Amino acid sequence: MAQQLLMPKATAVWLVDNTALSFDQIATFCKLHPLEVKAIADGESAQGIKGLDPISTGQLSREEIARAEGNPNHKLKLSEPKVRVPESKRKGPRYTPVSKRQDRPNAILWLVRNHPELKDAQISRLVGTTKSTIEQIRDRTHWNSTNLTPMDPVTLGLCSQIDLDLEVERASKGRPLPTAAELGATLEAAQETEKLPYSTDREDEKEIDADAVFAKLKSLKSSTPDDDEDDRF
Repeated sequence: MAQQLLMPKATAVWLVDNTALSFDQIATFCKLHPLEVKAIADGESAQGIKGLDPISTGQLSREEIARAEGNPNHKLKLSEPKVRVPESKRKGPRYTPVSKRQDRPNAILWLVRNHPELKDAQISRLVGTTKSTIEQIRDRTHWNSTNLTPMDPVTLGLCSQIDLDLEVERASKGRPLPTAAELGATLEAAQETEKLPYSTDREDEKEIDADAVFAKLKSLKSSTPDDDEDDRF
């Protein structure tokens, strides 16, 4: 039976606050996305979660943490657990807590708009919904479609960023690469720009007429004494 980390997000909160581990090390150990760990460090996520000390629960040792702090490439390893938790084998749609079920339509709308390549089965796995609900939101026949607001399911806590990235990667396999027209205007290749003629700003400047400049200065000079004489009276 594989070892499983208890309360990974709470453990990540504690590791961010009490260690010098990198985001990647914490993300790998807690099975989170590095951006989720960065959001925890910035105070944008897990604000109401109290950190769980993995040393007191026997999941990590101080020596293991110190070893990882000294070597950024070292991956944290779970200590022999005091309590073994059986690996859950989930079948069917993901279970969604009652408090978050009202956010599922908003998450489905976000997925439909931002990741149209996802299939209904994939969306169902991510947020724990039914195919009929997805179809209603796609067709705008949902009973609350006028009040729906697209919201990121990761932000809502309905799925992890790793699960979302995995489903998007699966859906993107085999798709043709986007054309230049789909991508929009792009920079030209370096080989093409090197062939363009080089010109400086000095070449484009017009030649200055020296006689006209000196004539203007002489006219200004001659007008100055007259102005002085007017000031005397």
